[in-house]
Amino acid sequence: MIQSLASLEKLVTQLRQKKQEATKLRKKAEQQVKEFRSAEKRSTSGLQSLDKKIESQKEESSDVSTVLTRKNSQLESIGRLIATAEDRLAREKEGIEQAEQEIEFAENPTEKENAEARLRSLNNRVSELTEEIKNRQKTAKKISDEVSDISNIKSKIVSKIQKQTQSKPSLRETKAESRKAAQKFLKELERRTKSEASVQNALDKANLKLKELLAKKKTAAKKRPAKKKTAAKKKSRR
Repeated sequence: MIQSLASLEKLVTQLRQKKQEATKLRKKAEQQVKEFRSAEKRSTSGLQSLDKKIESQKEESSDVSTVLTRKNSQLESIGRLIATAEDRLAREKEGIEQAEQEIEFAENPTEKENAEARLRSLNNRVSELTEEIKNRQKTAKKISDEVSDISNIKSKIVSKIQKQTQSKPSLRETKAESRKAAQKFLKELERRTKSEASVQNALDKANLKLKELLAKKKTAAKKRPAKKKTAAKKKSRR
């Protein structure tokens, strides 16, 4: 019994060590599953967030494009008005030259007065057209600067969209790899959990046997003094 008890105690010790190692490996597998699931979750969240940002920026780009189109239309319209005014200004200046010639070669005071009145009207009109062209050119310059600023804003938005779109494959790859790794370690976790349970079962059985042997040993130890007393009584009777 002593040899069997020693052997069983040794087995229990070994099984406890195996149980500790099995628990350690199981916890490690659990941690790996948790890490890769977390990485997959972050990648999924990142993709969703990226999609929302891209969609929002596309809407922003569309709004900016609308404003840019309107500003360009305004610029083109002002350009046409300026061109029309410049054409009229050129004609009015030709009229001034003609009126000046008429004044110079007038044959009578009436012709001269009419030509001078026409010259004053033409000079007034030239001043008005010159001021109109000047104001429209200022407006055109302002709108042209706005177009340049808006174009830069749109360019930056488009650049962001392109950059974020290019990062999507990397996130998708990380997500796929994390999912694959999580599934792999999930199987590893199942195997480690079963192994731990198997060792625990063996340890429980060994502990039970050990308790039974210790109980038998204790019972046997109690019987020995009783036998000695009985033997001593028999001896004294003789």
